[in-house]
Amino acid sequence: MYNKLFSYFIILSGLFACTERPETDDDQALKAVIDSAFIFAEKQSLLMAEKYKDQQGRLPRTYENGKDVSSDSRWWCSGFFPGSLWYIYENSQNPAVLKYAELYTDRVEREKYTTDNHDVGFMIYCSFGNGYRLTNNKKYEDVMLTAAKSLSTRYRPQVGLIRSWDHNTEQWQYPVIIDNIMNLELLLWAATYSGDARFKEIALSHADKTMEHHFRPDYSSYHVVSYDTISGTPHLKQTHQGFSDESSWSRGQAWGLYGYTYLYKETKDERYLKQAQHIADYLINHPNMPDDYIPYWDYNSSDIPDTYRDVSAAAITASALIELSNYVDKDRASLYEHVAKVQVKTMASPAYTATLGENGYFILKHSVGAYPLQSEVDVPLTYADYYYLEALTRLREKI
Repeated sequence: MYNKLFSYFIILSGLFACTERPETDDDQALKAVIDSAFIFAEKQSLLMAEKYKDQQGRLPRTYENGKDVSSDSRWWCSGFFPGSLWYIYENSQNPAVLKYAELYTDRVEREKYTTDNHDVGFMIYCSFGNGYRLTNNKKYEDVMLTAAKSLSTRYRPQVGLIRSWDHNTEQWQYPVIIDNIMNLELLLWAATYSGDARFKEIALSHADKTMEHHFRPDYSSYHVVSYDTISGTPHLKQTHQGFSDESSWSRGQAWGLYGYTYLYKETKDERYLKQAQHIADYLINHPNMPDDYIPYWDYNSSDIPDTYRDVSAAAITASALIELSNYVDKDRASLYEHVAKVQVKTMASPAYTATLGENGYFILKHSVGAYPLQSEVDVPLTYADYYYLEALTRLREKI
């Protein structure tokens, strides 16, 4: 029986036999979807920005049971709303959006000194990193370099990885979660900016050991791997937010795909490209992947299909696939773009996009934070919006 990948190639070969046009009707339709999505995102996000502007130091987190849930900069998601504003500004050049992007980015600055968890990469690179990319603000350089130094303090050479968490020490000696792969981008930037090769050495050591120990033979990944602090080898592999220790927690799979995609982009190491391709193929061909490519919160949940989808996993996956399509052969690139386009169109539809003024002013609905903990289940989340806007931006550049 043909899998999804082979079937798609058969369809694709027929398409290439036709005369190609500079711009297809599908391209025009997709552009209209993207344009409409950004117009809505700007209106909705400006409402969000205005709501919190006088709440000193506060940032949106979610909207649950009809109530706003916010955080200060300490919450691991604090950089995502500022980052969303930067993507909206990039696509609209609206001065009002720029003003708020700068305001909310500044609210995260103190996290450049964070040394008690690995999320400083999320916090700082998504906010200050995008701000620097778009404005070349020299102050942002200093913030990011300081943050990279802070993140580096969590690296232990005898283990070869950046420690994720400091809690639950009775069970975990040196826990590393798959999410941590996302924070290496800050270190790679710092290596280039500062000329200090140690940042890159740390990032690549972490990437290599994660590739060795986090992934199963089918290229699904564990959520948490705890390492023995003496031998530097795993003593425990499990999940914290997934269905079971051996299941494929959907957002974790998306983190891995995204991480190895940008690792290849930055290093041009073919091992990382192959890893990203293997992960992508595993996800696209998973028997429990829905036809619209919006995954369930865990690919192995016992309640499929009667369980929650996780739009945050879809948004991360879509953004990664669009980027990955730049580095692979023509057939594979067409497949990855096809999947991402289906995801984007689905997320932009009323099934997942809120109406103006509702959903706590978040853009997307139906994300899942940590189902086993009954935390943030079927709610909007800032990182879903962020990676959705990034996916829209990347897709706009390709059509």
